Amino acid sequence: MQIRNAHSGDLPAILEIYNDVIATTTAIFAETPVTFENRTRWLARQTERDLPVLVAVEGEAVLGFASFGPFRDWPCYRDTVEHSVHVRADCRGRMIGSRLVEALLAIADRLGKHVMVAGIEAGNQASIAMHARLGFEAVGHLREVGRKFGHPLDLIFVHRFVRPKPRFGEHEG
Repeated sequence: MQIRNAHSGDLPAILEIYNDVIATTTAIFAETPVTFENRTRWLARQTERDLPVLVAVEGEAVLGFASFGPFRDWPCYRDTVEHSVHVRADCRGRMIGSRLVEALLAIADRLGKHVMVAGIEAGNQASIAMHARLGFEAVGHLREVGRKFGHPLDLIFVHRFVRPKPRFGEHEG
């Protein structure tokens, strides 16, 4: 498996993964599939803003994708980014999401970002556990802020410092 920057040729696979996540999970708080044009505009906007869109590939097959953008558009949030990561249903559990987030963290570090945030549906225990393994900690729980498949959804916010702070007694290298 390889992690690389996404390009326009990856958009059909990204669209398929994204719309499958919308249709079958609560990971995205949306109910309507997006169009190819929507994902094309999204990739162009990310590219224009020098923000990453990464894909995990085996050969030509896209297994998952990840990106980040501003946490909020207010100037004083400029050092904080919010990421998302989605993996093809038949490829989950293979550490693809972890590898994509690790690659995003490296990019965020190079860009001088300080904190990375994610919003995760509270029932998505696999994503919560993956983020915990990567050093993210739960910092907020918003109850019943979404509704999908006829049920209310809670949103857990997790975050971590892009460059982990040294523990007491350790020195930065």
